[in-house]
Amino acid sequence: MATFMPLTRRENAYLDDLLATPIAVERGAELVRQGDKGHFAYVLHSGWGCSFKILLDGARQVITFPVPGDCIGMRSVVLRTSDHAFSSLTDAVVSRIDANRMSDVFNTFPRLGAAILWSVSRDEAITVDHLAGIGRRTALERTAHFFLELTERLRLVGLFADDAFECPLTQHDLADALGLSAIHVNRVLRQLREMELMTFKNNRVVLLDQKKMRVLAGYEDIL
Repeated sequence: MATFMPLTRRENAYLDDLLATPIAVERGAELVRQGDKGHFAYVLHSGWGCSFKILLDGARQVITFPVPGDCIGMRSVVLRTSDHAFSSLTDAVVSRIDANRMSDVFNTFPRLGAAILWSVSRDEAITVDHLAGIGRRTALERTAHFFLELTERLRLVGLFADDAFECPLTQHDLADALGLSAIHVNRVLRQLREMELMTFKNNRVVLLDQKKMRVLAGYEDIL
């Protein structure tokens, strides 16, 4: 939250209390189901998550991959019904926050509420960018853009160093996020490697030339 707005000692203390009972969840645990009416939001402490929507034919469209520090399910608290699902992509630790506590945040600590809204607005901006990517960018451009955005998000929480980060995503995960087939993702990753822009091997992403990659993707900072 402090990334979006400096918090006072009282606000930090309240936030600590709000997140005081973290829950360990195993890989693949589905915490929010599409259509659920349980009014909970989550904060991801560690591990990676996957927010996605299941279509009528069973196909999955990944909306985003939450990383540590992200808030999840905020819209379902406001809309009363979840319009998408969330599951843990790896073993993870989360805190669960019910609707009443969220209302208390906005009523008692409006600056903290503003920081939460800023965070949610950031997530919406990312979603809009993904929509533009799937609709208008080439497969190469949208893949490069995706990894640059992921780099920026991980840098905010100290998980990007020495031009590299650990990444648990499979090619099927990437395919569902990028609107491509897994075979096409493999081909694009090979092309990015041959262009000496990035490598993705053994769950580790290494950016070899961020400047050229930004030019290729037409990337603008959104965080």
